[in-house]
Amino acid sequence: MKEKITAFIDSLILYDYILFGSSFALFVLFLIIALLLRKRVAIAGFFAILAFLTLIVAPTLGYIEMHKYLFKNSVEITSQKRLHFCDAIVVKGKLHNKSKRHFKECKITAEVHKASKNKYKNYIYQLKIIQKMSILEKNIPQGQTRSFKILIEPFHYSKEYNISVGAHCK
Repeated sequence: MKEKITAFIDSLILYDYILFGSSFALFVLFLIIALLLRKRVAIAGFFAILAFLTLIVAPTLGYIEMHKYLFKNSVEITSQKRLHFCDAIVVKGKLHNKSKRHFKECKITAEVHKASKNKYKNYIYQLKIIQKMSILEKNIPQGQTRSFKILIEPFHYSKEYNISVGAHCK
């Protein structure tokens, strides 16, 4: 756990520190307002709750949305093929850097889910992953498209399945 926290802190950028600092400043501001209005219990309670929601929700959602915007990318599957002589699937695709930044590294993940003709079951099946495989692509300049190939093995599932691919870039 300590290693994951250290890795997260090492991967923070300047915008993350600005976001976390402004969220904390807003938390303190709302708490001060709540203390100043302590004689009006309803308004003070509202600002106290708003302060703690700001402390928890703002950094979390802000981090997620900011990284979606700063490190925008698109991933498409160009082909997928199940190999006959071994238990594996080969997924080929393209990753396109749509952001205004250079990506140092991108973790591309392919996930295999059960499939059904019922669209409601497909939503549920997306939560349960049969198999998952990831690769790491490094140094992707702005506007560049990079091809990739992921081998998902061992793959023993014999029924219908769907493959989804996503990328998390820094």
